[in-house]
Amino acid sequence: MKEKKTTIKIAPLNERQTWKRLENHYQQVRELHLRKLFAEDPARGERMTVEAVGLYLDYSKNRITGETLELLLRLAEDCGLRGRIEAMFRGDKINVTEDRAVLHVALRAPRGASIVVDGENVVPQVHAVLDKMADFSNRVRSGAWKGHTGRRIRNVINIGIGGSDLGPVMAYEALKHYSDRAMTFRFVSNVDGTDLAEAVRDLDPAETLFIISSKTFTTLETMTNARTARDWSIAGLRGDETSVARHFVAVSTNAAEVAKFGIDTANMFGFWDWVGGRYSMDSAIGLSTMVAVGPDHFRAMLDGFHQMDEHFRTTPFERNLPVLMGLLGLWYNNFFGAHTVAVLPYEQYLKRFPAYLQQLTMESNGKRVTLDGRNVPCDTAPIYWGEPGTNGQHSFYQLIHQGTRLVPCDFIVFHETLNPLGRHHDILMANVFAQAEALAFGKNPEQVKAEGTPDWLVPHRVFEGNRPSNLILARRLTPEILGKLVALYEHIVFTQGAIWSIDSFDQWGVELGKQLAQRIIPELESREKPALAHDSSTNNLISRYRKSKEGS
Repeated sequence: MKEKKTTIKIAPLNERQTWKRLENHYQQVRELHLRKLFAEDPARGERMTVEAVGLYLDYSKNRITGETLELLLRLAEDCGLRGRIEAMFRGDKINVTEDRAVLHVALRAPRGASIVVDGENVVPQVHAVLDKMADFSNRVRSGAWKGHTGRRIRNVINIGIGGSDLGPVMAYEALKHYSDRAMTFRFVSNVDGTDLAEAVRDLDPAETLFIISSKTFTTLETMTNARTARDWSIAGLRGDETSVARHFVAVSTNAAEVAKFGIDTANMFGFWDWVGGRYSMDSAIGLSTMVAVGPDHFRAMLDGFHQMDEHFRTTPFERNLPVLMGLLGLWYNNFFGAHTVAVLPYEQYLKRFPAYLQQLTMESNGKRVTLDGRNVPCDTAPIYWGEPGTNGQHSFYQLIHQGTRLVPCDFIVFHETLNPLGRHHDILMANVFAQAEALAFGKNPEQVKAEGTPDWLVPHRVFEGNRPSNLILARRLTPEILGKLVALYEHIVFTQGAIWSIDSFDQWGVELGKQLAQRIIPELESREKPALAHDSSTNNLISRYRKSKEGS
């Protein structure tokens, strides 16, 4: 094979004039307090807001001035963000290390749209799969799809890992309000046998359907779990291997392996190499989501994705939600040295949203070299983490308020609750507004003393404030709004990756551990003592484990 040589030439980010101006500007504003910014501009809280596609962003509590914003927007232009956006939507192969297009946006394009990859419009293919998913989902939900013994399916277990798990489980939890409560949905990803054992412990195999999500149908963890699930299912159905065809379906592109497993390939749902795993929850990987909430709600979610896509593609950067949030995140990451971002949804249904964002952001932008293979001259992806409010307030908010580390926060909140219970929602809303206010403005020593606090205790009760946050507000959590929120963060990732000039769509960093695990597995399982050639620590650990197996 002829070696492919890159022709990409990238000016180092830290050599750009706009970057240097931002460095100088940072030195001028680094100590500027939000108290002063709000005091000098009483309208700041109304002015530094953007409302679009059903989301309202208040970014006024960020440590920025008008000049900061102007320089950040200029940086986006200088780094060619607009051209990168257009290239993605055109279907150009912007995933350069794998020579692939990046077209998760095609997964939610409406019928009749045209997005061309290698000379072919892929949108009709997308809708053909969506229609097949809808037909299958309707049959399962209605009871028309019967298990091997003729009983209807009441339990669905999605088996996948990474993007084949995090998206579906997050979406199921987020949209549980809209799900069929007569059915049970569970998700298995960890190769630790406990995950599968607990998932099936109280279920009847005659009423249980497994969705095996693996593009190649060879993923080690997924297929290990799938084969164990197959054994469990067959054992519960009198050992009849033909039962597999009624209790297992596949999200895959490997028809030969799917058929070998015993799944009817008519019940195989495909996707494409221009969809990365962490961007695939709105593809066939979302089959469990569609079965849970129904095709109409799933399509509403896709419409929400598409609305945010179009906003990102067409809106000027100064009013563009993903671009603004991406630039603000870059400001703290690269100039203030903030190493993490806390995502804090004040909505219990979004309890898995921060975990979902961890893969989306850190697998995408956790890179150390630019598109042309040179070291990135600055930090890339920060660590994303978080929990729903108000739980986190009684946990890690102490560090955010009074710790030594700067932690920018994204609050996500809704005007209306899906479960109105007395005063609960008013109290929830009061808490999120109060937290954002407290982080920004804090409490100075004079205020603490005025409360009658003894002098010795004053330092302990001072809040410095000046802790930045964004607040994202929507009417209520619907499938459409969930699609918009996920797409918002997808495009934040894109914005930052484009400015850092990295490939946000490969994930070579996950490969080495996989390769070594494949080498070690036979060394753990062989009857004969293997000749170990690892480092002394790994050799010793393998030997200890083998001895423990011999003694058990």
